[in-house]
This record gives sequence, structure tokens and C-alpha cells, in this order.
Amino acid sequence: MSCNGDCSSCSSKCSDEKKDLHIACNEYSTVKKVIGVVSGKGGVGKSLVTSMLTCAMQLKGNACSILDADVTGPSIPKAFGVKGPAMQNELGLLPAQTKTGIKLMSINLLLEKEDQPVVWRGPVISGVIQQFWNEVYWGDVDYMFVDMPPGTGDVALTVFQSLPVDGIVIVTTPQDLVTMIVKKAVNMANMMNIPILGIIENMSYLECPDCGKRIEVFGESRITEVAEEMGLPVLARLPIQPGIANLVDKGAVELAEIKELYTAADIIAEKLNK
Repeated sequence: MSCNGDCSSCSSKCSDEKKDLHIACNEYSTVKKVIGVVSGKGGVGKSLVTSMLTCAMQLKGNACSILDADVTGPSIPKAFGVKGPAMQNELGLLPAQTKTGIKLMSINLLLEKEDQPVVWRGPVISGVIQQFWNEVYWGDVDYMFVDMPPGTGDVALTVFQSLPVDGIVIVTTPQDLVTMIVKKAVNMANMMNIPILGIIENMSYLECPDCGKRIEVFGESRITEVAEEMGLPVLARLPIQPGIANLVDKGAVELAEIKELYTAADIIAEKLNK
């Protein structure tokens, strides 16, 4: 009952059978597919990609939700213009709902003030993630996206071990660090036996508003080369669009349209429903 999945410091003699550490979803909810959105480092726009990818999937007629696992840096509610406090009934904690029907749960919906810092240790944060999965009344969900914090720490381990993650999407940017960033995420996913659905390169280029020329602000992209080395598909290369930042500031990310993400949503759905 107290197993945390770390066998290195455990004196118990378990059987050779693979331990299933998944916890049950809320008993009144059904979540068909769980997709983790990860990055090897911060500042790549992972939460923005999570938000817009979920919107793209929702617009295709699916029932979607976002579990904000970035407990110390939550930004999902702000992007959708959603505020707490979250309510509760006999079925569990109730997620907030956006204008297009996307269900959200984030620590920011439970804090007295949205700018209140979360100064908690890893085990407490991991417990919150598990509660979001187990105690929130999600209802019927086709695709749940989990916005992960950057890196490969406690929260990533908790999500991969506790939730039935069907696959992950890796978000990166066109910088020299891209190979190391992607490899970190790939190696962790492989260690945890989590399928990798593909890579999304954010801030890939800027399109000149006058001539339409693509300007590679952060240098020449190497994502195709890296993806081929890893044997992974590139789901999308997203442009820099200042207008999207304005929409996020206004809590209107659902109005943002990036056609590349509609294609990415189709590829993800096809991979998960084979």
C-alpha cells in the first residue's frame, strides 16, 4: 500500500510481475485517452501548445479536458479566462468549463488568489496531481491533455506512474539545445514505457507581414534532423504570432487559430485509435 515505485531503497521482495501503480480515475468519470505534453526545459511555450492543441481537438467534435499538472507554475486557467473557486458536489470536485466546453482543473482554481505562490515539496505536489485524477468529476472525456511542468522530476514520474498515459507530445524550440532537450524527454518516456506521439516545434519562424517570407528568429531549425535520428514524426512547426499572445492575455486562447495544430490533432487521434 505504501509502494512509491522506487525499488532501489525497498527491502520488500516483490514478485517478478510488473507492478501496476496506476490509480483509479474518479468513479463517475470515463477518460478514454490521456496525452501528456512535455518539454525538457522551460520557456518553450508548452502550456500554450497544450491549450491550442486541446482547442483543435475539441473543435473536431471531441470532448476534451486539461489536467494542469504544472502545480508551481499554472497558466492554463489564465489562457482560457477561467477563474475559481472550483465547486464540489457528491460526485467530486467540479472542473471549470471554458466557452467551448473544455474542462479544466488547475491548482489556480483552488487558491484564494491566483497570484498566490505554491511553495510545496515534491510529495505534496504529486499528491495533488493524483487527486486531480481521482477526485475530480471529469464526466465523459475523449481526450485529456496533461500540461506537465518542464523537466523530468517528481511530477513527471507521478503522472507516468499514476495515470494511464497513452502517449506524450514533446514541445521544443529551434535552438542549439534542441537535441539535448528532446533526448531527455524521449529517454524518460522510454524508461517509463510511454509511447511518444511526436514533436511540436514552437516559435519555429516569423512570417513577414509584408512579403510573407519566413524569418527564422532563433536560428535554423534542426527539428527534422533530430526527429529522424529519434525515429519520431514532427507533428507541427508553429510560427511566432504576436496576436496569439494578446489573446492569451485576454483569456481568449480559444480564438487563436493555427492550422498546423489541426493537422497535428488528426495525427494524434489516428495514432491513439489504431
